[in-house]
This record gives sequence, C-alpha cells and structure tokens, in this order.
Amino acid sequence: MIRFAVAASIAALLLSACSSGEKADSSDPYAGQDQQILAWRTDIEANHPVCATKVEGKGCQDFQVMCKAAQEIDAAETAKGVTAQFVAAMTFAGRNPDGSTGNSGSSFAIFSKANNTWTRAESPPVNLRTCGPV
Repeated sequence: MIRFAVAASIAALLLSACSSGEKADSSDPYAGQDQQILAWRTDIEANHPVCATKVEGKGCQDFQVMCKAAQEIDAAETAKGVTAQFVAAMTFAGRNPDGSTGNSGSSFAIFSKANNTWTRAESPPVNLRTCGPV
C-alpha cells in the first residue's frame, strides 16, 4: 500500500512538471516568448498574402517554427532597456479554395524584450536551419 502511494505521488509530480503551460519566470530573460510566437502566428494567418484564401476560417496550415536564436544586444539597445532578443523563422502553407494545400510561405521576425514587454519587428530572411544571416 505504501509503495502505491509513493508511486502515485511520483506520477503526479512528473505530470505536473510536464504540463504544457508556460509559467513566467522572472529569472528567465526569455519568459513569455511562447505567447509571442503564437501572436506572430495569428498575425501571419490574418495578414500574409499566402494566407489570403480562407477555408473554414483558416488561411494557412502546417505552421512550423524552423529556428530561434538569441541575438546579441548592442549598447544602444541596452540603453533602451532591452534585456533579451531573439530572431525566429516560421514556415507555413496556404490553402486553395478546395481545401488542398496551396503555396508555401515563410516569415522572419526579431523579438525584443524591454521592461518585461516583448515587441516584434520584421527581420531580413535567415537560414532556416541555423537562424544565421543568409
């Protein structure tokens, strides 16, 4: 009986550790980046030309973040309060009116965190495997 209780406690602990919710950790400079990636995806879905044809309310599918890489913060950015910065690349596929897969698309963005607030700006294209400049 005691073994069962210990095993159940360990299982519950492991499940809670694996939960998908991201907790904001003030010691993690990149806390909150997952929400920013989701917001970026939503913006792509609404505004990217490849996603213009909507099928059942969705214009694109198969979104994949191909790479994310921390970026060096220069003195000017530090003076503006930037504490974290990364570049990311996302690929996706449009949809045809019949629901089949349409044209492929990609988007590139740089995310900067200052005063615990993330901002996003377009980035020049990067290598999809390394996130380095092309």
